[in-house]
Order: sequence, then structure tokens, then C-alpha cells
Amino acid sequence: MNEKVQSYIQEHQLLTSGKPVLVTVSGGADSMALLHVLLSLGYECIVAHCNFHLRGEESDRDEKFVCDFSQKNDVPFHKIDFDTVGYAQEKGISIEMAARDLRYSWFYELAEKLDVQAIAVAHHADDSIETLLLNLIRGTGLRGLRGIPSRNGKVVRPLLACSREEIELYLAANNIGYIVDSTNKQNDYSRNKIRNIIIPELESINPAVRQTLYDSVRRFEDTCTIYESAIKNIAEKIVKKEGAQISIDIKQLVAQPAFHTVLYEILYPYGFTPDAIGQISKLLYGESGKRFFSEKYMLVKDREELLLFPKQSVDDNIYLIPKGQTSINEPLQMEFKNLVRTPDFQASKLPNKIHLDASKIQYPLQLRHWQEGDVFIPFGMKGKKKVSDFFIDLKFSLLQKEQCWILLSGNDIVWIVGYRTDNRFRVSSDTNEILEIEL
Repeated sequence: MNEKVQSYIQEHQLLTSGKPVLVTVSGGADSMALLHVLLSLGYECIVAHCNFHLRGEESDRDEKFVCDFSQKNDVPFHKIDFDTVGYAQEKGISIEMAARDLRYSWFYELAEKLDVQAIAVAHHADDSIETLLLNLIRGTGLRGLRGIPSRNGKVVRPLLACSREEIELYLAANNIGYIVDSTNKQNDYSRNKIRNIIIPELESINPAVRQTLYDSVRRFEDTCTIYESAIKNIAEKIVKKEGAQISIDIKQLVAQPAFHTVLYEILYPYGFTPDAIGQISKLLYGESGKRFFSEKYMLVKDREELLLFPKQSVDDNIYLIPKGQTSINEPLQMEFKNLVRTPDFQASKLPNKIHLDASKIQYPLQLRHWQEGDVFIPFGMKGKKKVSDFFIDLKFSLLQKEQCWILLSGNDIVWIVGYRTDNRFRVSSDTNEILEIEL
């Protein structure tokens, strides 16, 4: 088994002979085998143990067992105590999720403090099979069929090449003690049900089902590598990033084979559920303006594109700018100057600087976001135009509309900031005093 693990470590480039390895040890069969194998292979190990205080005296027994083994074998030992139940209640999550969050947060913190090369955890081949079945039951894309990855950032899993049976035989052959967690035999958790009920039933149909599933996991992993490469190539053609905004060309998207799957792979990293992505797929040719939300992102159907950008809290405030104000820093940075018109005066043609007839300005000026129903008289025109139609002319996306600021004098629009002034406030031959505003 030592040779098998070392071969797997080398194949996947999990560890080197340089820095120490932080080995997470619960005291159970898997983690004790992992620690013993790595020590036998000559790796410098540091033990990390978490006491979640979920099983009363059993939790303290586990801690003492791991501590005693570490001291006996002259291995540095670190432990931490968690109020797992309290944390789960505070965060509104399950005990399983709370324990996972707590331990990995501490592992990473400890790894950085001790300057280790990796955090070794004791997942093995049977765990990977159980993960495959869990993902199939819950619903998954192709990635979920890969089981557990050999590496995830600093976390490595050297035992993935070994089955639970091999681990138990190794422990017995080397007379290595371990702790049995009584909750492993309880079927309150989904993983335990798969381990204790579903897989034995599958073995009644195919006695070699564990090996069959493990072989499938390895094939799925290779298939997924090819699949991800293809998705990346497609995404490079149809997805564009401009600052915080991401746009997906609908015409090019639907031209792809299995475009529903392509869309899923593009959107799922942004937190959109399969149901939401399915709804988006059905509305690719629907009317513009339809919105979809994940926890942190908003997607909008906008003419020939899908626009994706981070959620932003809408600023509904109206900012007042009194007469005599020379500058503001919120919500935009603007400077205000009063000028006397001279014969050689030339009005600005820059989008970020405007000149207005100061005598027509009513104070305080107001600065707010665009609202439905806003109208103005664009510079150089006589008739009124809806601001929404002006946006259409400029082919504004929904994000650009929502980020656009409007400067008003009384109830009249003075400036669609950065784009167009209102003709009623233009500098004319009758103008004596000029208000200059620079964005």
C-alpha cells in the first residue's frame, strides 16, 4: 500500500520531500492509515486534530488517542476545540456543514502559520464512490461524476487510490490502532445511508460494483478534462468581459451543439441554479429586460445578449448641490465653476465637461439616477425626448441605464451626466454668466 500511495502522490504531484505536511487526523481508520503511510514514506508530518464536542466522552477519547499516538511517534501535535452546535445555530446551517466550515478554516490558518507544503486529508476510493452516488442522486453536471479530486488548492488526498478494504487490511497488518466513530453506523446522514444501505444493495447485483464505480470515476475525470477544454474554447468565442460586466452573445450561443449545457457551464460558477439556467435557456428569444438572480449576480436578457454583472444596491438617494458649491465627491466627483462669458468663449465638446447658462439654473441642483418617465430636450433639438428612448439610441445595456446619473434644475433635466445636456440650458449669445461643470 505504501508503494501504491507513493505512486499516486507522484502521478498527481501532490507532495515533495521539502516542507512538512499538515495531516488532519481524527483518530479513525482512514486518517490513522494516512498518517502512518506518510510517516513510513519519509514525509515530515504535523498532526492537526479537531474536537467538535459532538459525541461527549467519545470526542475527548478521540483527542487523547491522537495526542498519545503523536507523542509516542514524536510527531508535532496541534488541536482545537469547537462549539459546533452553537456555530451551526448562529449560521443557520447543518451540523455537518458547520463542522466542515470550522475545520477547513482552521486547517488553512494553521497551514499558513506553520508554512507547510500541503494539507493532507484521508479521503479514499470509497469516499469518491459515495460522492459520485450522492451527486447523481442530488443532480449534477459532468463535474459531479468525477468524485473527489486528488487536489483542491492546498488540500491533497493521497489515499484516493486505496479502497476502505485495503486500508483496513493495512492497519491490521501493521498493528495500527484506531478509533471507531459510533455515528458512522447511524443512517441519519445521506452519506451513511449510501455507505451502509445503498452500496451493499448494489453489491447484491454486482459484487464488483465498488471497483466498477471507481473505474468509472477515473474515466469521468479524463472525460471531464476534455469537456472543460471544449467549454473553455467555446466560451472564449461567445463571452466578453468589460469591467464587471459579462456579456454572452445569444446568436453564437444557440449555434453551439448542446447549447443548454454550454450555458449551464458558463453560468453555474456565478451561483445560478439548474432550474434558473433552464428558464434562461427558454427565454433566449424572449423580450428584453427579463432578470434572473443568484446570490451575488444578476443576469438580464438584453436584445441579442445576456448580460451578467454583480448585484449592486440601488442608490435611490437624491443628492442636493447648493449654490456656491465648488465640488462634490459623492455619488460622483464633480467640480463647479462660475465664469463670465467673453467674446472668444468656446463651449466644451468633451463628454465630461459642460457649460450652461447660469441664469437659467434653479438651486439646489439635484443629482439622482434615471427614472422611468424622465424626458428632456437633447442639445441641438427642439422637441422633447424620453430618456429611455435616448438610451435605446445609444444601445445602452440595462446595467448602463441603472448606473446613469441625471442632473436636474428644479424638475427639468440639465444633463444626462457624461452624455448629453438639455438644450434649454445651452449657452447662447444672450448668456452673460456661465456655469461650468466637470465630471
